[in-house]
Amino acid sequence: METCGCYGTRSFFTKDEKIEMLKEYKGSLEKEAKGVGERIKQLEKE
Repeated sequence: METCGCYGTRSFFTKDEKIEMLKEYKGSLEKEAKGVGERIKQLEKE
């Protein structure tokens, strides 16, 4: 039986939870930017 997914996730988060999620997202973006920078350097050497 398939469910609609209506009850699996939360809609409201505490301020502290939002801050933590944003910090994790920021860290992910920083890692992505570092990877992009490394790739640019590789391509420039070719």
